[in-house]
Amino acid sequence: MPRLFTQQDSIQPFVLLIFGATGDLAKRKLFPALYNLYRDNFLNKEFAVIGVGRTEMEISQFRLFIKESISEFGRLPLQEGAEWERFAARFDYIAFDITEPDAYTSLLAVVEERERKTNLMGNRMFYLAISPQLFGTVSNSLERSGLTNTAGWKRLVVEKPFGHDYASAKMLNEEIKCSFTEEEIYRIDHYLGKEMVQNIQVIRFANFMFEPLWNNRYIDNIQITASETVGVEDRASYYDCTGALLDMVQNHMLQMVMMVCMEPPGRLNTEAIRDEKVKVMHALRRYNEEEVDRHIVRGQYTAGEGGQGVVCAYREEPNVNPASITETFVAARLFIDNFRWAGVPIYIRTGKRMQKKVTEIVIQFKALPNRLYFNKNDDVAPNLLIFRINPREGITLLLNAKKQGTDSQVVPIGMEYCNDCGDASPEAYESLLHDAILGDPAFFTRWDEVSLAWKFIDPIRRTWDKNSRAPEEYPAGTWGPAESNEMILNDGRRWWTGEDIIKNRKTIKAVERPKY
Repeated sequence: MPRLFTQQDSIQPFVLLIFGATGDLAKRKLFPALYNLYRDNFLNKEFAVIGVGRTEMEISQFRLFIKESISEFGRLPLQEGAEWERFAARFDYIAFDITEPDAYTSLLAVVEERERKTNLMGNRMFYLAISPQLFGTVSNSLERSGLTNTAGWKRLVVEKPFGHDYASAKMLNEEIKCSFTEEEIYRIDHYLGKEMVQNIQVIRFANFMFEPLWNNRYIDNIQITASETVGVEDRASYYDCTGALLDMVQNHMLQMVMMVCMEPPGRLNTEAIRDEKVKVMHALRRYNEEEVDRHIVRGQYTAGEGGQGVVCAYREEPNVNPASITETFVAARLFIDNFRWAGVPIYIRTGKRMQKKVTEIVIQFKALPNRLYFNKNDDVAPNLLIFRINPREGITLLLNAKKQGTDSQVVPIGMEYCNDCGDASPEAYESLLHDAILGDPAFFTRWDEVSLAWKFIDPIRRTWDKNSRAPEEYPAGTWGPAESNEMILNDGRRWWTGEDIIKNRKTIKAVERPKY
């Protein structure tokens, strides 16, 4: 469960080794997150960070690189002078080929020297901000070199993607577990570090008004949208081999499904929470080849109006195969086949070059059977609970009420809570780095979550690879291919977008359910 950050006097000293320390992830996320935690007093006063990379550079150059990354991407402004010097002094850098096992001896010497100087107690965290193909190589080299042989704790943090299918993920997991136990492996999904994703559980389980309604008796459908206005940018070589299914659905989208649909945990501890998430994945209906075509839509953007004017088609992007059939959009109708959610469709959609950048979860409640107060021809909006995750954070509850100055005219009204209208919320990487340092893996993914996600995704991928059919096209700057709308409209429903709902709440048109 989300909980308040613990102040530095309860956090143990540690040394953090970042592999890929000169890469984009470290620059944009890790160094700013560490600086924000330091400024907010959420790190022990004794800690050290050792960057590892291929690029030869002096320590002074590395610290300048960190300074520039914080200035450009940090949530908090960089403080010059003595405060910055104290922070920068905690960083070292060593360049070597991480595929060469003998090179780790020099790294061990640097770590041990740092620990002797600052009494770091032997607590070591290894962050692999590198290609997933190297996870096994590096983790085994850490063990053979003695870097994992320490009197303190040791933890391994790895990024997605964890494999490219179930077989590769299982092989990678077995490699890593030769050097680290499951309890020492922290698989990051940064969506789980987002404030409003973590808030889903609190809203559900700390409010009696919601939990009794959180089932198929009262909820009509659930919608999860994660859309981007940008294209593939500088990730084309990676993305063209991956696509939206593996880049977003296998991890981020399914994690949000788990958070929304899990049962209340018996205790507020890490394993109890993770156990309930895994039960959702066991109950998630898997599709055969025929069902994939009926329940899942894949799309690819063509040229159109983007946020900065006319943009090119996906196949015209640099480093993309001109004949590529990689999907940049996925929409799906999912079902959780258990007692709570039987019959409730869960609609998900994610894509690039869409109309808006938004991540949100919409809970649509069922309509009342006896429509008191409503005229026969009225268009009445359903009750909606909306978790706004990005770019604005907050919660909106949409209700029906009497329009002021009328006898019985009903209009939808929105009750809104804004989570980031004051100070900016901590970034997801701040929260997750802090949790890893504390040794709290509640919002990291366990192996059985990963394996079950791949077992759901693999048949879909095989079906698409087998039929070799091109994705449905959609112009950049739209909400995806027409087939996505048809899928949900055929169910008598429509896609909701929270921002549009609040902006136009007096003119919302409800879609009539089919009569059976």
